[in-house]
Amino acid sequence: MKNERKTEIRVGLTVIVGLIILLWILGWAKNFTIQSKEQNISVKFDNVAGLEISDNVTVNGVRKGFVKDMKVESNNVLVILSVDDDVDLRSDARFTLNMLDLMGGKRVEIYPGSSDEKLNSNEIYYGEFLSDIPSVMAVFGSVQDDLVTLLKDIKITLSSMNVYLTDKNMESDIKTSLSNFTDISKKLNLMIDENREGIKTLTSNTVELTDEAKKFIKTNKDAMGESVKKIKDVLDKTDDLLLKINKLTDETIEQENALGKLLYDEKMINDIKSALDQLNKLTKILVDQLQGDGIKVDANIF
Repeated sequence: MKNERKTEIRVGLTVIVGLIILLWILGWAKNFTIQSKEQNISVKFDNVAGLEISDNVTVNGVRKGFVKDMKVESNNVLVILSVDDDVDLRSDARFTLNMLDLMGGKRVEIYPGSSDEKLNSNEIYYGEFLSDIPSVMAVFGSVQDDLVTLLKDIKITLSSMNVYLTDKNMESDIKTSLSNFTDISKKLNLMIDENREGIKTLTSNTVELTDEAKKFIKTNKDAMGESVKKIKDVLDKTDDLLLKINKLTDETIEQENALGKLLYDEKMINDIKSALDQLNKLTKILVDQLQGDGIKVDANIF
């Protein structure tokens, strides 16, 4: 009787422990908790990529909550996160949707931030979706045709290069070019060896000439500076002279000086022209008389 009683007690305890373990597993899997302190945070994502209710929410990689609810809106998805109240989140916290494992599970990762202001759980925050393997495969599928075409083009190019490189004439030309290059290298080395002393002398003379030039410039620095200054003075005086000549020319053209008045006086010019005409007439008369009977002078002297 006692043995049967002990067996029943053992069976009862085993069942109770099993139920406790089962409840604990279910609570862990479904994020059930007996704690009443939690904070709900609303985050909008453009794409949740398979995120489900009760998926994990981690803070710096540590599990601290779960996805409580999701609402599909016109251009995004509003995700309600249930996070343990002991997590210190700041106003500059970041929310990202990451891949949980290679099987394609999802989790929401929270980076608490470092702002002095605490996170306001009544506001709506915006998260970002980080590409995972399915997303990469989707992108790969969209460019699959282009990749196939590219591989075909590469294959054709490699085949053409193979035909070109295996051509016997090409092989012979390459060997000849390499042989010629070897001969040129040998001749160049020989020329350098033969003219090594000359090259050294030329280099030495160049260095010496450079040193002499530096010494000359250093020695005659003051004189060169004085010469440059004198040249500058001459240029300045030349500029002044040109200005004065231009001024004189302008005054002459504008008849503001005696030379201008003399050159541009029409009456004087007409008088000069008349005098020249009379001189020409007198000269012509004298020439005619000299060619004839001589100069005839008919003068009345009072």
